[in-house]
Amino acid sequence: MNSFLIPLLLSIRVASVATLLALALGIPAAAALSRKHRLISNILDAVANLPLVLPPTVLGYYLLVFLGTRSPFGAILENMGIRLTFTWYGASIAAALVAFPLIVQSTRAALEAVDPTLEDVARTLGRSNFNIFLTISLPLAWQGVLAGTMLAFSRALGEFGATLLVAGNIPGSTQTLPIAIYDAVQSGNQDLANSMALILTITAIILLFLIRRLAQGVNRQ
Repeated sequence: MNSFLIPLLLSIRVASVATLLALALGIPAAAALSRKHRLISNILDAVANLPLVLPPTVLGYYLLVFLGTRSPFGAILENMGIRLTFTWYGASIAAALVAFPLIVQSTRAALEAVDPTLEDVARTLGRSNFNIFLTISLPLAWQGVLAGTMLAFSRALGEFGATLLVAGNIPGSTQTLPIAIYDAVQSGNQDLANSMALILTITAIILLFLIRRLAQGVNRQ
């Protein structure tokens, strides 16, 4: 039972932290991309969506190089007593990087759908852009943010390649459910692999169903 439960709980923890990280970075990025500075927006959009087109192993390699003790940043963290590689914290960062574009795309589309007249009226009343974003734009775009959040959580929950490179396969420490499935297949434990794969599949179906229902609710408004 422990071989089944521990990777599941770790995956939920990693996906939750990764989703929070992706939200914290993705919402400001989506707000910046929703502005109409075409050239800058296009460049930033390409950078933000790189995790969608690059193989997860490449993303994991970049993170491993950046966070590793041989890099300047990794050495600084090591001197502070902080180690991210081959820990569940590193797994969360890797999953957040992969999930980041899903937050950005969904939130950006929702922000661009907000009626600009409402923002213009708020400016005439002396409201700052930051205040307008927090009190008008973001609340009106909540459906898109929520949909992106659920997609990001689903993607982080199923992340394999980048997580494996950055965090490794340490049972009870960094072995998330997708890595545990790979490990079970490699060891010939087909029943365990089937059970864990079924959990991930059912979770993905439920989240995608909820996202679909949310989108239908928005279209009716």
